[in-house]
Amino acid sequence: MSGPLIRAEGPVTLIGGGPVEDRDLTEARDIAPLLVAADGGLNHLRSKDVRPAAVIGDMDSVELDLVRESGVACHHIAEQDSTDLEKCLRNIAAPIMIGIGFMGGRVDHHLAAMNALLRFADRPVILLGGSDICFLCPDELSLDLSSETRVSLFPMAPATGRISHGLRWSVEGLVMRPDGRIGTSNMALGGPIRVGFDAPAVLVILPRRELGQAVSVLAGSAS
Repeated sequence: MSGPLIRAEGPVTLIGGGPVEDRDLTEARDIAPLLVAADGGLNHLRSKDVRPAAVIGDMDSVELDLVRESGVACHHIAEQDSTDLEKCLRNIAAPIMIGIGFMGGRVDHHLAAMNALLRFADRPVILLGGSDICFLCPDELSLDLSSETRVSLFPMAPATGRISHGLRWSVEGLVMRPDGRIGTSNMALGGPIRVGFDAPAVLVILPRRELGQAVSVLAGSAS
């Protein structure tokens, strides 16, 4: 099996074709300056003085003239059995990736992106958009959060809380599943929190102001 198309020593920003605010691109690139476009994500850069390192995808959502004009490396992956985000995750090796343009917009695209987080659980990825960040909970997540910070925990598959400290409502021993008990709108008591589950199946959704801390924690847990 061939290796990844892109190897990066530092964080990578992925830009998809969904809604992208200027602040999303700015905040992501402040942390992860290496930029890779996922297919139609290249369209967002037409009017910006921003050049991605590469574009990856099946090229069905981007104008081919724009690809040629951009002069960036184009990795055309024609198969239709995976999303463009999955194609990126499969072909980029990096300590962590920040995805913009994958949340919001069409609900089916949003859900597909969340599905990809589980399917590539070995690749630390944070999705950024709107008021939130979203990522897959590692074996043990430790963060320092101010009192009443929203900590939503959403199971994409059955999982049982193994560790819970610093949350208003403990999830230790709690059996969670997408068609049963979920953990949205939990809150931090203030200070360190620790949470973990018996399976890599729970998404963590936090206010976007926690992006920097989440990047540091997830990149550290993957090293």
